Amino acid sequence: MQGRFRRLEESPRPQLMAGLDRIETASRDEIAALQLDRLAWTLRHAYDHVPHYRAAFTAAGVHPDDFRTLGDLNRFPFTTKQDLRANYPFGMFAVPREKILRIHASSGTTGKPTVVGYTAADLDTWALVAARSLYAAGARPGMILHNAYGYGLFTGGLGVHYGAERLGMAVVPVSGGMTERQVQLIADFQPEVITVTPSYMLAILDEFHRQGLDPAACSLRIGIFGAEPWTNAMRAEIEAGFGMDAVDIYGLSEVIGPGVANECIETKDGPHIWEDHFYPEVVDPGTGEALPDGSPGELVFTSLTKEAMPVIRYRTRDLTRLLPGTARTMRRMERVTGRSDDMLIVRGVNLFPTQIEEQLLKSPILTGHYQLVLTREGRMDEITVHVEARPGIDGTVDEAGKLVTRIKDTIGLTARVVIEASGTIERSLGKARRVVDKRSGLDQS
Repeated sequence: MQGRFRRLEESPRPQLMAGLDRIETASRDEIAALQLDRLAWTLRHAYDHVPHYRAAFTAAGVHPDDFRTLGDLNRFPFTTKQDLRANYPFGMFAVPREKILRIHASSGTTGKPTVVGYTAADLDTWALVAARSLYAAGARPGMILHNAYGYGLFTGGLGVHYGAERLGMAVVPVSGGMTERQVQLIADFQPEVITVTPSYMLAILDEFHRQGLDPAACSLRIGIFGAEPWTNAMRAEIEAGFGMDAVDIYGLSEVIGPGVANECIETKDGPHIWEDHFYPEVVDPGTGEALPDGSPGELVFTSLTKEAMPVIRYRTRDLTRLLPGTARTMRRMERVTGRSDDMLIVRGVNLFPTQIEEQLLKSPILTGHYQLVLTREGRMDEITVHVEARPGIDGTVDEAGKLVTRIKDTIGLTARVVIEASGTIERSLGKARRVVDKRSGLDQS
């Protein structure tokens, strides 16, 4: 990376982090100046080395030389997941394949996987922002991290792993699954920090109870959760169950992986975006129009320092809004409430799974394990909420009626509620499968 990018950037440092980077508390003017330099480099780098971007810029009637202010970025075209799939596998890479040191990919369950690559410098940047995220969450050198994110093509496990080692933590690379063993290792190794999806943390909580163990008495004091939307109600349940602080980490493989943003433990008021490496925007999901800070919409990211695979105005489909910084001067994003492509339309009502989750977690006898099953009877869509009762609980018939009422009153939709026995609903080792749509193949006009 050009020498000018060192301005306000982290100074050369030993392997362990000593505290905050200078840029984390820089003024907004200083951050904007750095972003302007890095955006100009990124646009030129993408245009010169990625045929897709050269063609997309030309079709939009823009050129990297047209970028003079941060506001000029909204003249450039978006990048979508479809663009990445259309250039499968390596068409979005901006460096020769021989300079790629790591390749990750999405699961590809809805089509071709999206492939991302990293140079040595990219891997160093990723370790830096992941370490910065862990530090913001309260992790410190010398602590033990129980890493239950999946390892492999998914970026979660390895992204957190190298960030933790950069910070100077001891990593237990458990990955997902084998929940009984997860609890055993937590009991034996005494980690202070755990990283995992929030839904799987609830499965670990259930396993503590199944084994007759008090989760609040275990060594865990910090939980860093991401990879799926989760609510404040779920945060409260996890914190109460384990006696820990639960903070939100945000990332996506197309931008780099975990470590794009993270909540600070002292405020827990939404993830701070590491704006020296990732430039955020929020746009109207329907029109693509850029929205001012504070307005809810779809999150868009442009990478600022990625060599192997720069991304220009990548549409994440995550719904949030940008807010001023608090614990850091970099802006925060409100916790993701859902995804624009996860929105369900049931009998004309727009619905996100997290809205249901908020209502069921208000019940003292229901757990956070649930699935929404969509069916069609005749020409009418139906939604059934399958949720579990806590072990040994009676009186679920009344509770089902209460949940039906809360959903009707807050969302405006009449749903069926089926309360299942504890342990009935499918447990996910990664992102939870919240929606089962059985309407496929039917006329949905």
